[in-house]
Amino acid sequence: MGKVRFAEQSVFPWGEHIFPVEKYQRCVDHINTVFPSLEITHPQPLPLGAVERVHSATYLERIKGYFKNPEAGVWEFEAPCSVEVYRGVLGAAAGTLSACRDALKQGWGFHIGGGFHHAFPDHGEGFCILNDVAISLAQLLHEGAVSTAAVLDLDVHQGNGTAVCFAQEERVHTISLHQENNYPAWKPPSDLDIGLPDGMEDSAYLEALGKALTWLEKKPRPDLVLFLAGADPFMKDQLGGLALSKKGLRARDDSVGAWCQQRGIPLSVVLAGGYAKETGDVVEIHLSTLESVSL
Repeated sequence: MGKVRFAEQSVFPWGEHIFPVEKYQRCVDHINTVFPSLEITHPQPLPLGAVERVHSATYLERIKGYFKNPEAGVWEFEAPCSVEVYRGVLGAAAGTLSACRDALKQGWGFHIGGGFHHAFPDHGEGFCILNDVAISLAQLLHEGAVSTAAVLDLDVHQGNGTAVCFAQEERVHTISLHQENNYPAWKPPSDLDIGLPDGMEDSAYLEALGKALTWLEKKPRPDLVLFLAGADPFMKDQLGGLALSKKGLRARDDSVGAWCQQRGIPLSVVLAGGYAKETGDVVEIHLSTLESVSL
C-alpha cells in the first residue's frame, strides 16, 4: 500500500480567495473512494530548525507580526496571514518533506498540497509564505539523506523563490518550464528556464519538456526529483495563458514518471497551482497526476 501525505491544517481559511484551498479536501475525498489501495497519512513533524535553514529570522518575525492583523499580509502575499494560515503552511512544508522521504523508500511520494515556489528566503509573494520545496530539500541535504536533487517545476508560473533559494547550491538543479509572459515579472534564473509562448498546446509543450529532461540527463544523476505538478497550464486556468488539455497534462505526468522510473530515480510530487473557474477541473487534473505516478 503506497502512502499519500495530507496535513489537515493545510486547508486554511482563505475564504473566497482565487487559490482554491478546498481542492485539498476534495482530492482526499476522491482518493478514499477511487484509490482504496492508497493510504492517506498525516506528515511527520518538521525537524527543529528546518524552516530556518531556508528563511531568515527577520522574515519569520515579520510573518508573526501579521497574526494580530492578518489582512496586513495581503500587501506581501496577496493573501491574509493569520496564525491558522501559518500553521497550514508549516503543515504543507511537513507534507512535502514526508512525501520526499516516502519517495526515497517506495520510489514515489505524493503530497496533497505544497509547491509554494514564490517564497524567498527573506520575503513571500504570490500566495506563498514558506517555500516547502526548499525547506524539504535543504533538510534532506543537511541530514545526508540525499547528496543531489532536482526540482522540476511545471507550474505555469516561474519558480522565482526556489531559484533564489538554491542559487548558490550546486547539489540542487532547478528547472522551470513556465509561460514567459506571466507572473512573476522578475524571473531570477533557475539552472534551466524554458519560457513558453502564450497559447502553447500539448505537443509543443511535451517537446519542450523533453528538452528539459535531456538537459537533466547530462547532469549528475539526482538522488531525488521533486516535481511541481501544477494544474495551471490547463487551457481553462484563470491565471495561466497556456492551452494544455487534460490529456496533455496527463502525458506530461506520464513523461516525468517514466523518465524517473527508467533511471531508478525516486520521484516526489506536490500539487502547486491550479485556478480553473471550476475547481472540479483542478481536482481532476491533480488526481490524474496521482494515478500516473502511483499506479
